[in-house]
Amino acid sequence: MSHLNSSIEPEVVDQSVGVAMLRGAIGLSLAALLLCGFVYSLAATGLGQLLFPAQANGSLITVQDRVVGSRLVAQPFVSDQYFYARPSASHYDVMTTSGSNLAQSNPELQKQVQQRIAAIMAKEQVLASQIPSDLVTTSGSGIDPEISVAAAMLQVPRIAAQRQISAAELEKVLQQQIKPKFAGVLGQERINVLELNLAIDQHFKVKS
Repeated sequence: MSHLNSSIEPEVVDQSVGVAMLRGAIGLSLAALLLCGFVYSLAATGLGQLLFPAQANGSLITVQDRVVGSRLVAQPFVSDQYFYARPSASHYDVMTTSGSNLAQSNPELQKQVQQRIAAIMAKEQVLASQIPSDLVTTSGSGIDPEISVAAAMLQVPRIAAQRQISAAELEKVLQQQIKPKFAGVLGQERINVLELNLAIDQHFKVKS
């Protein structure tokens, strides 16, 4: 009486296991792509728009239905009637945000700082020792929208003279723009340059 050999060749077993593992790997990859690449992104975007709509859209500032900037991004102000922000290694370009990547001992950085000090001394009519460090050094991002209170106060006499107002009037508006330390203890008091310039435009006319 003959009987069938029910044993399976090892090569066939190995091939079946390999195909099963491949299918599982592909399925897992597709599931991860779907969940992490699409579902998570859509959920995060939707929650951001629902809970923090202003921040999710770039913290944009509008004046008379026109976008004038973002609370998160510095921009250059060259007119003597405005406060200016920190120097920018990326020239305030949000597409190339970066610091200078120069060490404190680097001669090129020292040269840049000295040039900035000289420019501010001439512009503000102050001594080098009176200039806050944030006005002559770049931030890590290159687009820091805020400066220290001391950096803003240094610019008050020039702007007051240009706008033909008293320094006290300008300081009053400045004080209203001061942001406190985080949780009352971390960091330092600071001022958003764009918001401050918009505030002084609301209170005082730009002189031609």
